[in-house]
Amino acid sequence: MTRQRLTREESRDQTRQRLLDAAQPLIAEKGLVATSVEDIADAAGYTRGAFYSNFGSKNDLFIELLRRDHQKANDEFVAVFTDETPVEQIRARTREIYGRLYRDNECFMNWTEARMLAARDADFATKLSALMSEKRAQIAQFIGYFYQRLGVTPPTSTDDMAMGLMSLVEGVKLFMLSSPAETSDAQAEAVLGLFIDSIMELACLRAQSATANNSAL
Repeated sequence: MTRQRLTREESRDQTRQRLLDAAQPLIAEKGLVATSVEDIADAAGYTRGAFYSNFGSKNDLFIELLRRDHQKANDEFVAVFTDETPVEQIRARTREIYGRLYRDNECFMNWTEARMLAARDADFATKLSALMSEKRAQIAQFIGYFYQRLGVTPPTSTDDMAMGLMSLVEGVKLFMLSSPAETSDAQAEAVLGLFIDSIMELACLRAQSATANNSAL
């Protein structure tokens, strides 16, 4: 069977994805500064030249790595938050997705590394801020959709709710990684599940209250 030859664009995308795949565990383990371009290129099976043919710098690759991770998670949520999915199934699938994301130490370490780098590098901070704004806006959109499905108004802006949720999730995960003796995986995930579910439970309670009030009229 003749192997189909990749187009130039397909070949370039394959090279970029392999470089990103190689970079993810290296940066999570050693940090961006300690990870060299040569480390990434060697792990991916390419040369230094191949790296610079696809990325202008390690920072550019790092932002693309974070964007890819964000897009993967977002695609999962998009598949769940549809009019065809029952509300209870949305709740269950959301908890499941967040639980799986929470257990991914590599991704979390990379996002933490990005925040530390942003605190020291103004140019990188600008790029990360744009990505974080996009991430928060999409989470806010999912929260807003859930409340809309139930026909109730969120208690505060969905943007603020998204920011709070992101901060709480990151805080629990950071506490667990930095003080592993203080909590177990099960405890940490239970707390995370409480945060996730409380947002949706509040929407359900408000919907029930609105229904009860309308029935009383």
